Amino acid sequence: MTGPASMVRIRRPEDLVDAVSLEDVRLRMFDTAVPWRVFRWYRKQQHFSGSYWSATMEAPVGYESRLEYANLLLADFDPRVEWILSQPFLLEGTDRGATRKHIPDYLLAHTDGSVCVVDVKPTDRLTLPKVRESLAWSRRVVEAHGWEYRVQSEPDPVLLANVQFLAGYRRPFQFVDTEIAAAVDEVRTPMTFGEAVRAASPIAGDPRAARSLVLHLLWRRQLRTDLTHLLHTTSLLEPT
Repeated sequence: MTGPASMVRIRRPEDLVDAVSLEDVRLRMFDTAVPWRVFRWYRKQQHFSGSYWSATMEAPVGYESRLEYANLLLADFDPRVEWILSQPFLLEGTDRGATRKHIPDYLLAHTDGSVCVVDVKPTDRLTLPKVRESLAWSRRVVEAHGWEYRVQSEPDPVLLANVQFLAGYRRPFQFVDTEIAAAVDEVRTPMTFGEAVRAASPIAGDPRAARSLVLHLLWRRQLRTDLTHLLHTTSLLEPT
């Protein structure tokens, strides 16, 4: 129980807002939710906002900073994540007699049925008392509700660079299902990236198309490799 003071406000289209006690909140209530804040773009703004086409959602998902974008990208790449909502709700409650309000950055649903609330903060801000107290309160009330709570900062730069590169090949409508299946069947044993491209070339028609196809399979996690090292022709690929 998080107490009667913990409330969640969920925004709907046409600026409608539902107010629900946190203990009564269920994931299905967010089926028609929209981000709490409007993502704005204007000259000289301090934060880099944007919209990212998510393969998980097959729709755009917003972000308010480059750091949010980086973590959104990794969530989109995570095969456990099946649903993403940015700026999902306004959380209100009391903390040691003080009123708190907080808008998390993302709400994630996982394939195992679990739910995760994500806040994205730069590492150098995590030691600030105001930030630390706000995140600690959010963690207490979210975890008391039975949901996971996660604070994410700067990801591993090599992993991010690899995933950002693979994201260029994330759109399923750019690839042919029969070619995907044939390429998966062709790469049944461990081989280097270069070998996989050569094996897929007769399927895709030429090496450039085969390279794109192999990269799409890596994005889909139908092939795996160690992405903590920069992807290279000699990178060892394995079927999943």
